[in-house]
Amino acid sequence: MPASRIPPDSERLVPPNFITEIIDEDLRSGRYETIVTRFPPEPNGFPHIGHAIASFIDFGIARDYRGRCHLRMDDTNPLTEEMRYVEAIRRDMAWLGWDWGEHFYFASDYFDRLYEMAEQLIKEGKAYVDSLSEEEIRAYRGTAHEPGRPSPYRDRPVEENLDLFRRMAAGEFEEGAHVLRAKIDMSAPNMKLRDPILYRILKAEHYRTGGRWKVYPMYDFAHPLSDYIEGVTHSLCSSEFIDNRAVYDWLVENLAGKCGLPEWPRPKQIEFGRRSLEYTVVSKRKLIQLVERGLVDGWDDPRLPTLAGLRRRGVRPQALVAFARKVGISRTDRTVDIALLEWAIRDDLNPIAPRVMAVTEPLRLVLTNYPEGKVEELEAPYFPPDVGKPGSRKVPFGRELWVERSDFALEPPKGWKRLAVGGHTRLRHAYVVRIDEAVTNDAGEVVELRGVYLPDTLGRNPEGVKVKGAVHWVAAARAVPAEFRLYDRLFKVPFPDASEGSFLDHYNPDSLRVLQGYVEPSVTADDPETRYQFERLGYFWRDPELGRGGKLVWGRIITLKDTWKKAGAQKQEAKREPRPAKKAGPQDKAAALAPEEREVFERCRHLGVGEAEALQIARDERLRSYLEDCSAYGPPALAAPWVVHVLGRAIRAGGAPVEPQALMALLAELEKGAFDRRVAKQALEEALASGGDPLERARARARDQLSAEALAALVREVLAAHPDEVAAYRAGKRGLMGFFVGQVMRASAGRADPKQVQSVLSQQLDRGSA
Repeated sequence: MPASRIPPDSERLVPPNFITEIIDEDLRSGRYETIVTRFPPEPNGFPHIGHAIASFIDFGIARDYRGRCHLRMDDTNPLTEEMRYVEAIRRDMAWLGWDWGEHFYFASDYFDRLYEMAEQLIKEGKAYVDSLSEEEIRAYRGTAHEPGRPSPYRDRPVEENLDLFRRMAAGEFEEGAHVLRAKIDMSAPNMKLRDPILYRILKAEHYRTGGRWKVYPMYDFAHPLSDYIEGVTHSLCSSEFIDNRAVYDWLVENLAGKCGLPEWPRPKQIEFGRRSLEYTVVSKRKLIQLVERGLVDGWDDPRLPTLAGLRRRGVRPQALVAFARKVGISRTDRTVDIALLEWAIRDDLNPIAPRVMAVTEPLRLVLTNYPEGKVEELEAPYFPPDVGKPGSRKVPFGRELWVERSDFALEPPKGWKRLAVGGHTRLRHAYVVRIDEAVTNDAGEVVELRGVYLPDTLGRNPEGVKVKGAVHWVAAARAVPAEFRLYDRLFKVPFPDASEGSFLDHYNPDSLRVLQGYVEPSVTADDPETRYQFERLGYFWRDPELGRGGKLVWGRIITLKDTWKKAGAQKQEAKREPRPAKKAGPQDKAAALAPEEREVFERCRHLGVGEAEALQIARDERLRSYLEDCSAYGPPALAAPWVVHVLGRAIRAGGAPVEPQALMALLAELEKGAFDRRVAKQALEEALASGGDPLERARARARDQLSAEALAALVREVLAAHPDEVAAYRAGKRGLMGFFVGQVMRASAGRADPKQVQSVLSQQLDRGSA
């Protein structure tokens, strides 16, 4: 394995961020020679999209620095863990493209060594057996405002602690009778340091070690020491473990050079902000409820955010890696618009998915002037010109066709551009047709269309006839029957966990629609792994589970990119409803919109646009048109706040000098962390005032910012000028970070990047407290 190095930004899979800045400094200072990370899931459920993001950070950073990443099962809880989950984790991580080589481990591999380390702490008087009950331990721990009280068992002699711990391990006591606790500080501001529990009694069969052990280590004990045993240098974890770092460091410090552990290198824990996704839950407990209640079809149901579900849905791993890269890494928690994931999936599929035709809700169309029994083969390309890939197939055309039921209107509304009696419409890759008659049944339902085709319209429009739109179709004589499974979001609200009531109250019963229709015959000769774009319907592939035995079952991977056309075009115009006199919130105001505007509002919200922004976009055609143009270059949810709040006035006044493509290029670099939001906003405002490329302006501003060396020196000066505040911060007053950031920003005259300021402050403050 080659030694780690600081990679150029152009070579990084993971965009530069505060973690890579720490690693760069560790390599420059010689603290570590090779970077070793680890991905340590607990095998108590199937991996989900959150694991995709976390594993991207662990494996991606190791790859960038030519180090290694271990895959380790954090299997210290025998009550919930199973081997089938281990296999699912290995399968899903390999599917994402991660390579751990020979470095696949289990925390349970270290049970003997961990037990030895626990005894070492007891022998040194740094751990004791506590016989308080769980409730008593909680009461003795105190509160965030009151120090804890020492347990009456805290000063047991070393020999008594050793004897009790060994008897616990031998199974002499019942669960809950005793625990092993670290002896740290019952008055520490960080409550995690108030004598944390290291071992508890659990008389349960472990899926790997059977009934050998009667005591099992807690996460806070097993995790740092497993890292240490494996030679991990950077233990990257989410922000929920930020307070646990104090225990991590205490154990590393007190066991360094003992029980076979080297004195150096020692592992370092670094926390990054958690990423949650709209319209999903990722709690394993909640996912299990969905599975056990039959609301989904197992762990690999295509509606679930599990990697098995996404794989069965047809999502490729490349899309998830691109999504994780787009989400980025920061210290703060963030909820990600689901539109960003959907955009990444479409962006991955667009260049590789052949275009073919299918009809999901078929309505028969009979062309009365086409010869009976005749079937001709028409040439149709697999890809549009903008994709630029070769390939075509023969599409049969005959007297009877299947068209989409929703493409016909018996009473077409204003602006209708599809099939209607008396209207001319082009059949995709084929002729122009005119509908002459709609046949209805006794209930008034349309059961068949009759019309004629215009023979001279193959590849050109007829003279003197206005052709409105184009629709897809399949020739009835050669159509292949198929089932179509249309997936939607599993929950009806963006935040099912945070909304009123149980998350199950927000389950979407319409998250799966099963339809019976037809697909063109060309697909039957293709590789079953092929992902297609069914024209005008979305991206589909054959369900690998339900499509066995020759049955054609197509699952929709994702809908087509939203065109952001004026919503409500298929409905009659309606008068605006009167506005309420009182001041109303976004939802109240949305309820007062005209029907067309209301549909735009709902469409925006569905794509992840904020309520306030969606409301303004719904009311203003110019904002809506500008955002529609932006959606061709990236997620509309990313652009909407900038369109409304920064560019809105110029757009409403007749047009902004910033082109949509230029805006999206700027935002793409912002998402990568090339500069902060403040720089991006200033660059846009300058471009509005005097023209120019906002991205180039932002890059120039970023270059004008303080260098890393100058910023580090400035931070040292600020900390030296405020020794009392530094001491208070290191004693646990983490809220002072805002004070320090403000002092540095003032001292830099605004030339510093606030994110970099916080990163450098954290490094210097934490280094001083080590």
